[in-house]
Amino acid sequence: MNPHLRDVAIPNDWDRRGLPGWSYHSNALLELEKEHVFRNHWQIAGHVSDVPNPGDYLTMDVIGERALIVRGKDGVVRAFNNMCRHRGSRVVADSQGSCKNALVCPFHGWVYNLDGTLRGAARPRSFPELDKTEFGLMPLDLEIWMGFIFIRFRKGGPQPSVAELLKPIEAEMAHYNIADMVPSWGIWTQKSPVNWKSVRDVDNEGYHVAMAHPALQDLYGATYFDEPFINGVSRSFATYNPHAGRRWSVREYIKLAPEATHLPEHLRKAWIYYGIFPNNALSIMPESVQFYQEFPLSTGETLLRGAIYRYKDETREQAAARYLAYRIDRDTMNEDVQLSVWSNESMLSEAFEGFYLSDLEYGVRTHHDHLRRQVPVLNLETAPEEKDMWGLNDALRSRG
Repeated sequence: MNPHLRDVAIPNDWDRRGLPGWSYHSNALLELEKEHVFRNHWQIAGHVSDVPNPGDYLTMDVIGERALIVRGKDGVVRAFNNMCRHRGSRVVADSQGSCKNALVCPFHGWVYNLDGTLRGAARPRSFPELDKTEFGLMPLDLEIWMGFIFIRFRKGGPQPSVAELLKPIEAEMAHYNIADMVPSWGIWTQKSPVNWKSVRDVDNEGYHVAMAHPALQDLYGATYFDEPFINGVSRSFATYNPHAGRRWSVREYIKLAPEATHLPEHLRKAWIYYGIFPNNALSIMPESVQFYQEFPLSTGETLLRGAIYRYKDETREQAAARYLAYRIDRDTMNEDVQLSVWSNESMLSEAFEGFYLSDLEYGVRTHHDHLRRQVPVLNLETAPEEKDMWGLNDALRSRG
């Protein structure tokens, strides 16, 4: 028996210690995470308003996979691997755009209909007869929930349907009519020099808000609370203080934000954050909604991605409040990036002995628990040999 298989007994204080430091800089583990965490769980690709008309498309390049989301002539939004069936070229090269009535591969000119079926190969006589469906673009799982487009790279992953997964937050989210919103500025991306889990560790708890985020503390620090990940979904909630205003952006936001009469009383001043395992978040404010997420580029670099959506008929006051909320969020994200860098760089030090988590950091603890269930090798306090990682993880998975 591999000696590590005897080492899975979890110490009494394991929950407080979080994931082991080795898991933040192991290349073999990162490949396991791509396989068991990212490819087979739902990911937010965008919103239906990002592809409003037939021929509009959106692409998403993450974890070695390429997704293409396109609205067909029939109005249906579909997702495919952005991969020509001839030589594997990208069928669409841009991150977002529109085509008239077909997708044309830029390599050899194979043509695909907007529903993904093959219209025809270039110089068709040089091939046997090609079945239009069999040689069409390979479809991806897609589900639209309140306007957000969710995709999954591997069919039949461990998560249920998006509707079932997000059932616990459906009633609260329904008040915002998110499906009818439109993009504010489009989808943004940026890179951060840390392991993806360090980004999520910072985002999954509000214990640091009072010290690290002066604008948020000013805005809603007195009412903020986190809820743990339960069956893949977490929630954080706060209502902003109408008397706050030590910082300019907070003071102006509170002064200009109109009374959100389209919402029930308890949500009119609420800022709510929903975490969706493994790496997605929805952020809801009275004036807007946004999604953000992170994907590993390497053990020490992460792609951050997201977008903000607004009401189609927003007033000037709502637009001003949305911009000010964006400023507060932008500063908060920059602060979080720095915090994640400081935490992540310690993982390479021999002096690092692991986390020791507060009772208030149950968002981190329960997210780590979810990760351990998907990748059980994370239960090991000592790093296995890189060459043994996959085999050991498979053995642990087979044990249940």
